[in-house]
Amino acid sequence: MPRVTAGLWVQAYLARLGQAAIPGFVTARGDSTAGAVLVKQNPMDGSACVYQRSVDLITGQRTWVVLAEGAESDVDAAIAHQRRHDPDLWVIEVEDRGGRHLLREPGLDS
Repeated sequence: MPRVTAGLWVQAYLARLGQAAIPGFVTARGDSTAGAVLVKQNPMDGSACVYQRSVDLITGQRTWVVLAEGAESDVDAAIAHQRRHDPDLWVIEVEDRGGRHLLREPGLDS
């Protein structure tokens, strides 16, 4: 099955967030074809959580897992560390006080 390009996935994700009235924006633009994507969920209370896609080694399914969570400054440091090692990395920030990010919604979960 062909994979969706990173740029197209990001556009679709931002559109889906917009439909749910959840503010989301690109804070780092990666390679539009094959860049990896991180999603930072910011509940606007000084904390944050960043998600990355991972492959389950048993099932082979792609899923979203927590890369870092805690104080927003610590999460931002983890993102900066990842960007130093992968300049093609996309970073999307989602601002929702309720913690919504929609990553487990159909069409966005893989």
